[in-house]
Amino acid sequence: MLDNLNTKFNKVFKYLKGEAKITDDNMKQALREIKLSLLEADVNFKVVKEFIAKVKEKSLGSDVVDSLNPYQQIIKIVKEELEIILGSESKDLNPSKKPGIIMMVGLQGTGKTTSAGKLAHYLKEQGKTSLLCSLDLKRLAAVEQLETIAKEVGVGFYKSESNSLKKISKELLKEAKEFGYDYIIADTAGRLHIDDSLMDELNQIKGYLSPSETIFVADSLTGQDAVTSASQFSESIGIDSIILTKLDADSRGGAALSIVSVTKTPIKFVGVGEKSTDFQKFHPDRIASQILGMGDMLTLIEKAEKEFDEKQSEQMAKKLLSNEFDLEDFKNQMMQVEKLGSMSDIMGMMPSMPGMPAMGQVDPNAMDDKKVKYMVAIINSMTKKERKKPKMINGKRRLRISKGSGRPVQEINQLLKSFFEMQKYMKKPFFKKMLKKFDFMSKMG
Repeated sequence: MLDNLNTKFNKVFKYLKGEAKITDDNMKQALREIKLSLLEADVNFKVVKEFIAKVKEKSLGSDVVDSLNPYQQIIKIVKEELEIILGSESKDLNPSKKPGIIMMVGLQGTGKTTSAGKLAHYLKEQGKTSLLCSLDLKRLAAVEQLETIAKEVGVGFYKSESNSLKKISKELLKEAKEFGYDYIIADTAGRLHIDDSLMDELNQIKGYLSPSETIFVADSLTGQDAVTSASQFSESIGIDSIILTKLDADSRGGAALSIVSVTKTPIKFVGVGEKSTDFQKFHPDRIASQILGMGDMLTLIEKAEKEFDEKQSEQMAKKLLSNEFDLEDFKNQMMQVEKLGSMSDIMGMMPSMPGMPAMGQVDPNAMDDKKVKYMVAIINSMTKKERKKPKMINGKRRLRISKGSGRPVQEINQLLKSFFEMQKYMKKPFFKKMLKKFDFMSKMG
């Protein structure tokens, strides 16, 4: 997400880094490039105008001009302003009495029903119970779709035989109170476009349920259309927060960079994939860091904490310190990392390193997730003894492993070469020192 912006911003900062000091002229050129980058990313022109004006004002202030490192000062200013247009800070769901009532609204095809299930799964991970219900009486199979999602996620679902929205709402509230659910998540009808009948229906439901939070679900791929729709929903029925879907597929990112400023409504969650787990709390500071090539290590760490086996990780650290790391351990580590998502997603969360290309410039073949599966297949085709002592794998054994894994001998040679190089690296004193420091820090919590 936002790879294009990351690449263009890096070019601007590289240009500024080459300047002896920040002047009106070089800032004018840099701001022009930033402005074009934001407009190409489909960011609302009013938001861009305000952003550029604030960055210019702060960049040419005495603090920056007199600074020993004006280049770093400008990155700091741009990051701060990006965070502001993204909403400044992450926000939780509105506090409410039990049950909290969440009403999902939005146009058809934005991922509203799927997001209802993802939100229920997110709340489940927080130790909260949810009751899902579809109040979409017009779209065929809407109720069945949400029921299927509720079963997959493992949360409650309420189904009524009534065709009256008022009666269904009354029954839903009674059911949630009777069984002590923490939240009701009500999915509502959508249309391909906004009309008066839809808004009347949503206002009726809002009157029946009195929701603690009305969430507008926006499709980030629709860019400024999503911003326009959010504004219209906000004016007609009132919205408290936004879920931005398909953020993983958005190459421009204009909706994320415009919707908060235009609607004055916070983005609270984002959808970053098709699975129920591909749903995250929105952090403006982390998105700003990613745009500027600083990565998103906090999200990566949170994912690792959730997915990694703690005992297995401790055993692995001990093996690394005692030079007992073998191909079986290597395979287990690859399988653990695979749980975090695709390699391109993981690399996108890592900060840019000096001399390394930005994520938008990386060869996609180098990030091919199939390669991990191929390596696992190769290791699985080895005997236990070969995995323990890979140096014993001669030409004859490599041929057998090749036939067993269905991979060419060249790939087996490549895997072994990489593993032996990694073993040499692990024996270096600075690596062991780093591991011991990490082990001490993890024990200190």
